Amino acid sequence: MTIDQFKTLNHPEKLKEIKYNGILLGSFERNNEPGGKKQPGDLFELHDFWVFLSEDEQTVIPTRRNIYIPEKSE
Repeated sequence: MTIDQFKTLNHPEKLKEIKYNGILLGSFERNNEPGGKKQPGDLFELHDFWVFLSEDEQTVIPTRRNIYIPEKSE
C-alpha cells in the first residue's frame, strides 16, 4: 500500500490498517500550531511511510519518511 492509497481509506479502515500492519515506533507529541499545545500520540511505520495516531484515535496523519543515506567515504 502506498501513502496515496492510505489517504483514500475512511477513518475506520485507516485504524484497521494501522492495527494489523503498523509497527509502533514510539510515543510522539505533534505540534498543532505555533505556540499551541502539543498533541500526544504514537508514531507507526506502515509500509514505506509513517503515520501519527493521536491518543484519542481521532487524528491520523500519514507522512513520507525523510530518508537520508549518507555517502560512504573511501
